Amino acid sequence: MKSNSTVVYNRQFAFSEVSSHIINLPSPHRYLIEIPQTRNSYLSNTILPTIPQAMSKIAAILILSAIFTVEALQAPFRPADVLPLLPRQVAKPILNALNSAADLMPSFVGAAVSGNASDLQWKGACFYDSAARLEFHNRNNTRFGGGTLRLKVKTRGVSIFLMQAGMLGTFQALWEVFPLFTNTEWGENSNIAFLKKHMGASFVERPQPWVTNITVDEIQSGDFLAISKIRGRWGGFETLEKWVTGAYAGHSAVCLRDSEGKLWVSESGHENEKGEDVIAILPWDEWWEFELTKDESNPHIALLPLHHEVRAKFDGDAAWKYAKSMSGRPYGYHNLIFSWIDTTSDNYPTPLDAHLVASVMTVWNQMQPAYAAKMWNEALNKRLGTQNFTLSEILVEVEKRKSSFAELLAIPEQDNWVYADGRSTSCVAFVFEMYKEAGVFGKHASSTQATEFTIKDAYSLKIFESDSSRLPTWCNNGDSVKLPFCQIRGKYRMELPGYNTMDPYPHMNERCPSLPPNYYRTLGC
Repeated sequence: MKSNSTVVYNRQFAFSEVSSHIINLPSPHRYLIEIPQTRNSYLSNTILPTIPQAMSKIAAILILSAIFTVEALQAPFRPADVLPLLPRQVAKPILNALNSAADLMPSFVGAAVSGNASDLQWKGACFYDSAARLEFHNRNNTRFGGGTLRLKVKTRGVSIFLMQAGMLGTFQALWEVFPLFTNTEWGENSNIAFLKKHMGASFVERPQPWVTNITVDEIQSGDFLAISKIRGRWGGFETLEKWVTGAYAGHSAVCLRDSEGKLWVSESGHENEKGEDVIAILPWDEWWEFELTKDESNPHIALLPLHHEVRAKFDGDAAWKYAKSMSGRPYGYHNLIFSWIDTTSDNYPTPLDAHLVASVMTVWNQMQPAYAAKMWNEALNKRLGTQNFTLSEILVEVEKRKSSFAELLAIPEQDNWVYADGRSTSCVAFVFEMYKEAGVFGKHASSTQATEFTIKDAYSLKIFESDSSRLPTWCNNGDSVKLPFCQIRGKYRMELPGYNTMDPYPHMNERCPSLPPNYYRTLGC
């Protein structure tokens, strides 16, 4: 494509003798064109999948009626009733922004006209410096004539998405995903079925008791907690996170002892009294009691003790100091998706890709721009070296630099980037930033970006105890299978494929593929 990336799109149409309002294009065209009553004055364009002729007229009339009259009528549903059951921290800003069904409708730009009038022009997040012009003709020799709608788009082209499974298949797929977020037995079974189907997870039931009788004296500073939730909103969110990253756990925390020897748990993602997800340091007893009695996600928890040689050089004072410096700060939403996306194409399970990510960002940007800025706009600006660019401006800047949005997403996150609300760390990034401060990475600390670690990367790192005789005495008591780590809660036996196998190396996890179901990892990525 040339540097100006100008695309001219022509669409011919014929007026229908059946209706002066709805125009059905003959096969193989897959669009409906709506012609207003004043036939030769202007043209509005509505794009829909091809459906049977009778239904297409009804569908077009309903959509056009909704566009022009929805503000005058009471909406038959609320957005809160139809949005997916996303985690509250994600869904709440969307629900607050959507006050009526009209918020889900596109806004009218203008009308393309014929004659010598100037082209209709507009700017958008996907189409920048766009123009439209209508030319009437009667090449099809119909009673009412026809015309050509010309669209000129200055961008990388028009992105087209196909629902490959068709309408029925799409609804079936939604039916598979919807229950993942419900706090029901149906939801839990759906999460298990999804992970079995898409990742090959086993979910073998282990002997009771499903909760370990722990002696906290055998838990030390730096011991890692891998947590897998399989129910409710966080269970559904983690299931999708596991699917795209290959991790068999969806949350993490770390154990710490203070100067008096008291045991604490520190984590990024603790919900405070205001309902905000923040970094917190909690007494072990308080944290453990919550997981046993109040956590509705049915968490499965494993304790991963540090290797005795790593523990010997673990600087507990430095770790505690780091945790205290981060306590109360927001969860790391800014770089949440960037530990997952390392490559231009090899991190997206079919049918996901960078184009779809860009489209989702564009829609979300329109619904809740402030929240979108927190989720990715600021992080994308960091990657470009720009400040306060909107998503539209970011896309234009990428084009000017002859790059692509996929390449922008794949630029590694940097631990020293400071966002508007401070340094940004997700649950696993927080733990591994602490490990860097405590000396776990040694000579590789300066060349390691903790914010590039997924939970799979974390438990694969060769820093955990490999000698089973050194594990706590209560580790896996009652289980016929002796895991190399200590599962302390959960009905199903936890799996951590690749556990404790990868030696640290410079710039690790910055260019790694993660395609299911095998999640093959290239050497030195």
